[in-house]
Amino acid sequence: MMNRKPGGSSSSFRRTHAGIFALSSCAWCLLKLGSFVAVPGLFVEAFQQVPPSYHSHRTRTSARIQGKLFMNDEQDCDAENEKPSLGMPSAPTRREALVSAAAAALSATAAVTSAPSAQALDIPNFLLPKSQQTVDGGKVYQQARRATAYLVDSTIPPTLVPFRASREAAILKQLGMGSGTSKEPYVEESLNLNNIAQKGIYGAVDGIKSVGKAVGGDGSADGSGGGSADLSGKKDATFVFMGVDDASSDDTELAVGLLTDIVKPRQRGQSTALGLAFCPQSTQEVLDAYSKGKNDDSMLIDALIASGVDRGIIETNLPLLRFAKSKRMFLLALSPEVEDLKTVRSEGLQNVNVERRQNYVADADGFIALTQDPKYKLYAEKSLFKDFVPLNDKDTPGDFFAERILVHEAMATATARWAMSHPDSLVVVVAPISDVRYMGGPNGRLPRVCKFVNPLATGIDEEAITTILLNPSAKETLSMSNFLRLEIGTTPQTLKYQTKVSDYIWFSAMPKVNVLPRMMNVR
Repeated sequence: MMNRKPGGSSSSFRRTHAGIFALSSCAWCLLKLGSFVAVPGLFVEAFQQVPPSYHSHRTRTSARIQGKLFMNDEQDCDAENEKPSLGMPSAPTRREALVSAAAAALSATAAVTSAPSAQALDIPNFLLPKSQQTVDGGKVYQQARRATAYLVDSTIPPTLVPFRASREAAILKQLGMGSGTSKEPYVEESLNLNNIAQKGIYGAVDGIKSVGKAVGGDGSADGSGGGSADLSGKKDATFVFMGVDDASSDDTELAVGLLTDIVKPRQRGQSTALGLAFCPQSTQEVLDAYSKGKNDDSMLIDALIASGVDRGIIETNLPLLRFAKSKRMFLLALSPEVEDLKTVRSEGLQNVNVERRQNYVADADGFIALTQDPKYKLYAEKSLFKDFVPLNDKDTPGDFFAERILVHEAMATATARWAMSHPDSLVVVVAPISDVRYMGGPNGRLPRVCKFVNPLATGIDEEAITTILLNPSAKETLSMSNFLRLEIGTTPQTLKYQTKVSDYIWFSAMPKVNVLPRMMNVR
């Protein structure tokens, strides 16, 4: 029979060994995590504080365990008969022993984890200023670079496709060669598991059709398939519209940089012109003399100021004029006269001088019919009228609308007349962003006007016209958030007339990440 001290019980024995087992498990976990050192000595010291009353069972097994854990060999045989002295401090309770062991374990863990690790990653503190963000031996942290050129893809809704810096010049040179810009959505042509069946079936069908057309499968003798489309894709003229802020020198500098790459592939004999939206058409002779070297900068500035152009706008765009002169480009004055714009705004379009009005509007029927087109109505509602600011108490949105459509038609007519008289020409027009965004300004009117001026012209369609916005802000794209707005026409009723903001968006420097919506993979 096993002797028990008074007050002892088997439940006390079980509780004691349960506590020992819990502490042993804690030590094993810490050892596995590699964040604790010298566990045996620490826990032996903690276990020695367990009171003797917990060791009342004197079986050989328990005595052997207690002797190894709590006392020396000499104390083993007399431990059961010892009684605590009245003058000695009382032994700690089980709760105090457990708390003491846990505190010692946490202290050791904190000491180990506070020591620097040779394998730890040196991650920069993003809350510090950029000048103080260092990694790997003091190097300043550099953010990942973002593209500065983006294609506004014609998906529904439109998406942004960033271009690598190495591809920017190639895109601009293609525009200079007269390729225009496709308005079809970009399709990934690489073979993958998602399209392998489609390409295997439809690719074979398209191959058979192409062979049939090559041999004149529809009965045509020349093998053209009887179609009237121009297979070569040649365009009599192409156009590039750059939307800028007239008062921004950064936009002018960027426009010069883009224009440099655009005109590089232009060969001798190919006509290239720079259209200026801020120059009234009466200043055309002055611009011709300047481009031929007959006038200097001061004479040009004085003549433009006399025609009503703001001096600040002239000085901001002067680097652009100098570049065009150095490349022997034609300069085109596109804007109506300042006095005519005042007349339209105050008295109506019908009171403009008849001769000048006919010069501004060559296709009168198309000019009137366009205002009834559903797609143009969407543009007028979602873009054009957003810029209305009354000049006085009598100014109305109708007067503003008449002024803007006259400006847009006059710019398109002047551009079309020059381009149709110069085969294989390229015209780069610099205009405010508000006039070229969402393809409803002069850039949207050009195909109709070109066909009116020269009915025999070929290839003058939407793809012959490229629109690039330079350093646009969210506000300039009519966005109500920090992100750029990429389209108009998002309701079920207007979805079929949805129009993207432009073909390309170009920045002088890396844009903020919260400006770019619906990003696709880099191309």
